[in-house]
Amino acid sequence: MGIIQEILEKHLGKMVGILLGLIFGWFAIKYGFFKALFVAGCAVVGYYFGKRLDEKFDFREVLSRFFRDR
Repeated sequence: MGIIQEILEKHLGKMVGILLGLIFGWFAIKYGFFKALFVAGCAVVGYYFGKRLDEKFDFREVLSRFFRDR
């Protein structure tokens, strides 16, 4: 178990990058490049909103500023 832990500690970013690249490649082969690009874009947007939720970002304030009466 020591070598797996060492790999995860020292090379986690590379492992995640490889995994994401393989998933994107599989989507591109199976569904086409632009559909895979759309799914990747949705994942990025989902990550962004999830990160903001983790940081206790106040979405109501942003929405109220966006939809306020003009």
